Amino acid sequence: MAPAGLVPAQLEAPMQALCRVASELALTIARGPLGGALGAEVGSNTDGDNQKALDVMADEAFAAALPGTGVRWYASEERDTVEPIDPDGQLALAIDPLDGSSNIDVNVSIGTIFSIRPAQDGAEESFLRSGREQIAAGYFVYGPMTALVVTFGDGVLTFVRDPKDGLFHQSGGKLTIPEQSSEFAINASNYRHWSKPVRAYIDDCLQGDEGPRAKNFNMRWVASLVAETHRILSRGGIFLYPSDGRPGYEHGRLRMVYECAPIAMLVEQAGGRATTGRDPLLDQSPNQLHARTPLVFGTPDKVDRVTAYHDLPEQEVSALFGKRGLFRA
Repeated sequence: MAPAGLVPAQLEAPMQALCRVASELALTIARGPLGGALGAEVGSNTDGDNQKALDVMADEAFAAALPGTGVRWYASEERDTVEPIDPDGQLALAIDPLDGSSNIDVNVSIGTIFSIRPAQDGAEESFLRSGREQIAAGYFVYGPMTALVVTFGDGVLTFVRDPKDGLFHQSGGKLTIPEQSSEFAINASNYRHWSKPVRAYIDDCLQGDEGPRAKNFNMRWVASLVAETHRILSRGGIFLYPSDGRPGYEHGRLRMVYECAPIAMLVEQAGGRATTGRDPLLDQSPNQLHARTPLVFGTPDKVDRVTAYHDLPEQEVSALFGKRGLFRA
């Protein structure tokens, strides 16, 4: 079910398992309410986020498919601790089994994000390491089509699930983020909570062709990281989920191990940039399994501009914000 001949030998078995479960999930998701109350809240995970029925279903299905694939450690956003799978396995797999679950009931694209690393002797030790140690990363997006977007460290490949046979077939060559785009993605309702560099960047975008960017922008926000990533890999642009002043958001909200590190690897392999707003995301090492981080990624020149705003001295940022700001905190 995984693309034959394009997957490193040690990753064939886990990729087959992931593709098999994703194909089955695509059918479940496509049935919507006919398959049960997939969006019903059934509890909360270790960080207090609400879990949907499909979150738990997906997590259990992926975990059940991995024995015998060479995966020693399984870390899921939906679990408090790392689970052992194959005692002699050489791989560690981190997964967000169902990203964007708040969109289940409104028929918006959702997905699965995964990351594969070399296994260490310690369970958490395998994941509390630099994102540069990932050997594969990818996501499945369940939308009008179900697709697998994946990197094994040599570019980004896309595979589309054919509903006729349930298999993933390669679509096109290596994927590269377009250099030119006039789209940005951010939850603008949190404007008043952002830092001045982030507000200054968005203010510049909102001033359009009369502002310092000298072009008109469109804003996009889906609230599904997989959907946002898929759009940017296809059309370019920039995605921002910064830290902000709200309690619990001081270090960002997205999880480094399960979401940000794999997305960052994909983005860099496609010729883009992925940062914390200041520093390359893949150079960071989480201090705990469910550590959160700010995330800014997309077309290099746009991401670099955000970094430049953060690098300005405080007084210069304040002056910039005061001069260009369209809104007031």
